[in-house]
Amino acid sequence: MPSKQIPINSGFGPRTTAAEVMRGTDLRGKNAIVTGGYTGLGLETTRVLAQAGATVVVPARSIDKARAALTGIPRVEIAVLDLLDPSSIAGFARGFVGSGRPLHILVNNAGIAATPLTRDARGYESQFSANHLGHFQLTAQLLPALRKAGSARVVAVSSRGHSFAPVDLHDPNFEHRAYNKFVAYGQSKTANALFALGLDARGEQHGIRAFSVHPGRIMSTGLNRYLSDEELKAVMRASGLLDEQGREIADVNGKNIEQGAATIAWCAASAQLEGMGGVYCADVDIAPAVEADSTDHAGVRPWAADPVLADRLWELSERLTGVRFNI
Repeated sequence: MPSKQIPINSGFGPRTTAAEVMRGTDLRGKNAIVTGGYTGLGLETTRVLAQAGATVVVPARSIDKARAALTGIPRVEIAVLDLLDPSSIAGFARGFVGSGRPLHILVNNAGIAATPLTRDARGYESQFSANHLGHFQLTAQLLPALRKAGSARVVAVSSRGHSFAPVDLHDPNFEHRAYNKFVAYGQSKTANALFALGLDARGEQHGIRAFSVHPGRIMSTGLNRYLSDEELKAVMRASGLLDEQGREIADVNGKNIEQGAATIAWCAASAQLEGMGGVYCADVDIAPAVEADSTDHAGVRPWAADPVLADRLWELSERLTGVRFNI
């Protein structure tokens, strides 16, 4: 099967901002949900979608923190959601679907990175649980609203971190192997990409298209808070971002928040992607497929763009969450 990972030469690039991507886009009458939409990339995504006219629902564990961050942004609603808690996810989804509103845009953005080994109440490793399984359940339970939209987009925020590891389909929760927080993060980001691939294949006939996104290297999102200085340097060195003397190398993918949110906004709303889906995007374009050992920061590795692996992960995710897609 030929790869769908072929850049379309969008006319944008690494320095494009989310506001530039959204210029001229009219989202009046559209509804969006942005998980983690009150900090970092999520906050900027919320801002530009709302400024384009959308009503944006922002799920949050801390209502007070979200309210403070979102002050001044029009057409924003806040509701309680904890992606590590299946009952909280179900409650949030039930509330939105029960409102009768269609859901035109779902941005699965919230995430944690490189955490010490912790588990949710089911015993599932927290990065895999929050970054992937929580969003899998959320999307499944929001499906009636996505279908009601007639034309909907789901954006899974992945990362170049997917290059750290494929999903271990036999031991995703580190029950039989030594825990490595970077491997755990990597497999959760691979899972995000595979989920978008699997969802698009199932949702296209219902007008639901899905995309995954590498926002770029952004140091100010807070995802690095669990890393010591030495661990951060090790990650940067492995990524080719430090020279032999430990000095930072200028990187075309190093971005600020506004630039990092650009590819998310593009996948969520750009007319350039009409009729497309199931692709991994970076630098406001469809990313190229690259080999496993590639040094290309924007490309997608084979294990994150394989439809067979996407189907196997889908089956595993249904089994672990106990949730099935009515699709």
